[in-house]
Amino acid sequence: MAGAAHARGLLWDAGNATVAVADLPSQGQQTYRLILQGGPFPHDKDGSVFGNRERLLPRERRGYYREYTVETPRARDRGARRIVCGGQRPSTPDACYYTSDHYSSFRKIVQ
Repeated sequence: MAGAAHARGLLWDAGNATVAVADLPSQGQQTYRLILQGGPFPHDKDGSVFGNRERLLPRERRGYYREYTVETPRARDRGARRIVCGGQRPSTPDACYYTSDHYSSFRKIVQ
């Protein structure tokens, strides 16, 4: 995936690793809308703290990032797709990032 930040190799590069809201899968667009509305979310783990252990996102204090499930058609579990948002208030995030591969790479969501 060109332009994405990867766990093995590239560090986060916000200039290259972006995705427009309109280019997210439809399920990602729905999750993004729910985040901005403050929910309700379909999964109990949605809104839980994301630790950024992979260190692919900009370094912030623990509790800054929260993760949300992006539904994956035909998946029997939550699947690999997530949106991770950072900020003081979850419904008004400073920035959100999309991963389609369960945290191996991220793209910053832009309008």
